[in-house]
Amino acid sequence: MKIKPVKYTVEEALAYHANNFSGGGKIEVISKVPARNAYDLTLAYTPGVAEPCKVIEKDPEKVHDYTARDNLVAVLTDGTAILGLGNIGPQAGMPVMEGKAVLFKMLAGVDAFPLCIGTTDTEEIIKFAKWIEPTFGGINLEDISAPRCFDILTRLRKELDVPVFHDDQQGTAVVVLAGLINALKIVGKKLEDIKVAVSGAGASGIYVTKLIMGAGVRDAVLVDTKGIIYEGRKENMNPYKEEIARTTNREKKKGGIAEALEGADVFLGLSVAGLVTKDMVKRMEKDPIVFAMANPVPEIMPEEALEAGAKVIATGRSDYPNQINNVLGFPGIFRGALDAKATDVNEEMLYAAAHALANLIPDDEVREDYIITHPVDPKVMPAEAAAVAEAAVKTGVARKKVTYQEVYEHTKKLVEVNRERYDMMEEIWKKHGILPKK
Repeated sequence: MKIKPVKYTVEEALAYHANNFSGGGKIEVISKVPARNAYDLTLAYTPGVAEPCKVIEKDPEKVHDYTARDNLVAVLTDGTAILGLGNIGPQAGMPVMEGKAVLFKMLAGVDAFPLCIGTTDTEEIIKFAKWIEPTFGGINLEDISAPRCFDILTRLRKELDVPVFHDDQQGTAVVVLAGLINALKIVGKKLEDIKVAVSGAGASGIYVTKLIMGAGVRDAVLVDTKGIIYEGRKENMNPYKEEIARTTNREKKKGGIAEALEGADVFLGLSVAGLVTKDMVKRMEKDPIVFAMANPVPEIMPEEALEAGAKVIATGRSDYPNQINNVLGFPGIFRGALDAKATDVNEEMLYAAAHALANLIPDDEVREDYIITHPVDPKVMPAEAAAVAEAAVKTGVARKKVTYQEVYEHTKKLVEVNRERYDMMEEIWKKHGILPKK
């Protein structure tokens, strides 16, 4: 494997976020309509704005026709599980939420707005999400610590009439499943025949396990900081671990990560650096698949896993091949859900997204160092959004009967327009000497 790190200095990173021409940060709100003269202002605000207000008052469904709601997503966090930084609070989490908003817009044309809220109380977060529902077409939960994130997602999916998605759970699971589908093609194994060891029983680990088992995996073992999870274990358990214990660990294994990896075909690491040794990989089945996704340092470095006999290796890092990156999931998934005016993001929509992502690489092009494509691949978001919207229609959660081709073309056009818009903005910034620092 060739390492091609993208390097930056602390000063460069801070300068990038301190674009002070119109306040710091990475995002702004711009108008989609002209507002250059008295006529424009009359339509944009008073008295012309009263006309759509009166229509929506009589028929609330008209909000979909006369407002931006169907393209607005709230990126909602309490700051308790920010990237690899942990519980750093809502204000310190704001740059991450802004970054998500940038990716939503640039990759799929979704208008996302960061909402970093000052409470960690589960009921208050649920109330807040319900209060803001009239404004948003969807809610992306982000970086909320487990196990509260499970309660919040479950409740909001039931109690709101818009799609609610937790990227750490569903987004990670979709991209992992897509990569796993292609990795198995290389080693000639099927989902239903493999043994999988999953390290990490937080938001990502539990949902990844659920999704791959729903896709066909029959034998999975989940490991947390206290060892292998099994039915009846008392230490460090919660309702979600107890639930997953009832469907995993068919062989009733006990012990730690070494015992979980014994004879496993696949390792999925969603935990901490340096957890796996070369000797553990050697004790896996022939041609093992290793997804060491802890960031910034994986559970085992790719070079070590390769030396130990791993056939396919993926990480969460951009300087190695096969990056398992959530950016491959959430923009396209939301684009499809919004275009279909979906009331939920259900499991069928997630499976559709995973298979669409996997199928972007033709079977004859899948290689050990190419099981997943890159987020800047222009085919990703149109294909994923179209598959998600199609699944929404088939499963009855779509308010709008859209076709695969309609959503594909719409997403493709949005991606092209936003890239052209950025090029145009860059020229304006250059002209006025306010180009953001890079």
